Amino acid sequence: MKKIYVLSVCILLLLLSSCKFSETIHIREDGSGDMSFSFDGSQLMQMGADSMGETADVVLDSTIIFKDYLDAKKDSIATLSKAEQKQLKALENFKMHMLMDPNTKKMVIDINTEFKDVDELEDMYKILSKANELNDKGSAKTSPAGNMGVAEGTEVHYTYKKNVFKRSVKVTDRELLEATKDSLGDSEMILAASTYTLNYHFPKKIKSVSLKNAMFSEDHKSFTAELNFKDYVTNPESLSVEVILED
Repeated sequence: MKKIYVLSVCILLLLLSSCKFSETIHIREDGSGDMSFSFDGSQLMQMGADSMGETADVVLDSTIIFKDYLDAKKDSIATLSKAEQKQLKALENFKMHMLMDPNTKKMVIDINTEFKDVDELEDMYKILSKANELNDKGSAKTSPAGNMGVAEGTEVHYTYKKNVFKRSVKVTDRELLEATKDSLGDSEMILAASTYTLNYHFPKKIKSVSLKNAMFSEDHKSFTAELNFKDYVTNPESLSVEVILED
């Protein structure tokens, strides 16, 4: 459980410092592929060991396979509500790699999964929040990510049909979103200094992308777009993307 505890501390610290978030998707010809979500909080490590609290002397380089963890905790998980069990089951296909080294000033967290169809993908930030909610009893607890209001009140869906890929963001609770925006306070400056980068790779050449700042690869089969993380919180629908591929 030390890994889960350190993860919780890492996420909280990441959210208290400007950092880099990235979402990467590779799609193959048959529609299958892989997805990863990364946090780079190395800037925080460069601020000094004192800001790391209990994790100041911790060197961590490990991988968590959530299926193995959930199998080990299956008896405890069986006592949870059906809704909570369903949420935790969504973690089964995910792996997480954590690197936190005060000596090299690196702090990186990567979550990745493979999929048979793009429709299987969920909002990766919510997956991360679910991971952070795990404790030694297999039950849920308050997430630092959730406390920041990031992605709360929204749903993200992915589709890939007839040469059209879509990342669709829908606000499901407008009141919650407005409350989040009103309560940002000092966090607004932190979020404005952070970035959210999309890295999408396709099996065909890209005809068009709805994002104006998209940078294409030489073969025109992939693109990168860097966005302001504040927009993810205050205007999540701005991260909706439509990509049209050539026939």
